[in-house]
Amino acid sequence: MFDEFIANLKIKLQQPLPGMDAQFEMAHVKREKILENMPEASVYRPSAVLIVTYPNERNEPILLLIERVTYNGYHSGQIALPGGKADPEDVSLEATALREFFEETGSDASPEIIGKLTPVYIPVSKFVVHPFVAFLNQRPQFSISEREVQQLIEWPLSALVMPETVKETVVEPTPGLKLKTPYFDISEKILWGATAMIMNELKWVVK
Repeated sequence: MFDEFIANLKIKLQQPLPGMDAQFEMAHVKREKILENMPEASVYRPSAVLIVTYPNERNEPILLLIERVTYNGYHSGQIALPGGKADPEDVSLEATALREFFEETGSDASPEIIGKLTPVYIPVSKFVVHPFVAFLNQRPQFSISEREVQQLIEWPLSALVMPETVKETVVEPTPGLKLKTPYFDISEKILWGATAMIMNELKWVVK
């Protein structure tokens, strides 16, 4: 099952991507409002995240997410993908995604990158996030960075594509700022924002 899923995913990632139509289905504001108020592209700092999948004991695809530690910043405590900003030493954004993956998860195995999704612009923190898709043939051993990661979350792909996983709530990313937003319910944890937009594009691709 897993091998067939990866073979199909490789093919689908070479086809035209659903892009903003998929992403903004999980956005907390309308696409038109974002585009009207978006700064020039040159303002954004490049970053990259890695969507890693591997099989569970039943040979079903698992998606790896992280819960960030609490800190004084825009994305404190959020459910996210392994990733971060590009460093000058990174030879490419793929290298950024892999470096951050290893730093945050301490994986003892190296994922194989098979494609990428549409970049996501985050006006609040002035980052443009480049999502890469990768897989491992089996679950690796992890040793998380306790400075950055509260815990790893292993999310079945089957849950991503279930309609009832998508719900709506009000979040307060900064004191006094309340936003009504769609989100993915992951065992009562809220996956929203840019990561939800990225995962929704993956959902469209695999469906």
